[in-house]
Amino acid sequence: MDSERDEVSPSQLDEYAAEEGGGPIKSFLEHLEDLRWTLIKCLVTILISMLVCMIGSNYLTAILEFPLNHPLGVIAKKPNTELIPLHLGTNQVGVLPASVLGITNNTGSNRVASLNLVPSLIGSNWLLTLQPDVVPFAPSTAPKLKMFGPMAPVMVMLKLALFGGLILSAPLVILFVGQFVLPALHVHEKKILYQAVGFGAGLFILGVLFAYFVVTGVALMASVDIAVWMGFAADEWRAEDYISFVTKFLLGMGICFEIPVVILVLVKIGLLDYKKLSNFRAYAFVINLVIGAVVTPSGDPFTMLLFAAPLHLLYEISVIIAWFWARGDAKKALRETRA
Repeated sequence: MDSERDEVSPSQLDEYAAEEGGGPIKSFLEHLEDLRWTLIKCLVTILISMLVCMIGSNYLTAILEFPLNHPLGVIAKKPNTELIPLHLGTNQVGVLPASVLGITNNTGSNRVASLNLVPSLIGSNWLLTLQPDVVPFAPSTAPKLKMFGPMAPVMVMLKLALFGGLILSAPLVILFVGQFVLPALHVHEKKILYQAVGFGAGLFILGVLFAYFVVTGVALMASVDIAVWMGFAADEWRAEDYISFVTKFLLGMGICFEIPVVILVLVKIGLLDYKKLSNFRAYAFVINLVIGAVVTPSGDPFTMLLFAAPLHLLYEISVIIAWFWARGDAKKALRETRA
């Protein structure tokens, strides 16, 4: 005698799957066909996004240069206005105090940046005269980005196309993957996935913006200060190295801000709870400091703390949310027991 499952018709199976939140029952080959089209759509979307970013690479470069010229990223390095370099041709032969030259205020709208020894014919004699090099006073300067080598612009454009294309195509790629995965999930699983994707997207954008407007500028400033302290000049940087660092730094910060999503999903499925997270708080703080030390380029304590502080704040928020969830589950269980 056949079991009850065997007596269910295909239409009834489809209705049962719809009630559970899934889609119609498909064969293995049909699933492979859906997977093939999903991969094709994702690949085409990424390639088109990369082409768009390659065409607009000049705009992307201007956007990525913002942290370098931002007030937090500009190097707080004021020129020495008390000592004026003395040059003969392209060589510096010494320095002269500004007071000896009768210059009492060298920080006005224009300042004497250097003095040049220039041969001048006075009467019938050739004499070395001092010619000042006057430039507008700039209280702070930032490193200049330059290309070294004929392939450097091509490599920068390819990096911008790769990273920019992945970010630009991410919403559509997530949509296509969701269309393939969601029919196999139940209603409560879809609800968790929707919440995780929405919450994760918001945190990723928040992390990128925080790194773009705050952390990146401070990290660049600290990196230059360390280079100067070690005795190296830091007035010029390779453009490809800078673009690669900033893009990876922004993406890394955005990914680090996804930690609460991972924690709360683990809480939802029962692998973690409020008590475990609370007991792990001290270890989480140390882990966040280690992440800050590894990700930040300079490694100075201020930048490391500036990076680790929001990560630990997000961890504490995750602990609070887990506590509210545990409290709600306890109240629900108590009501069911009384009923």
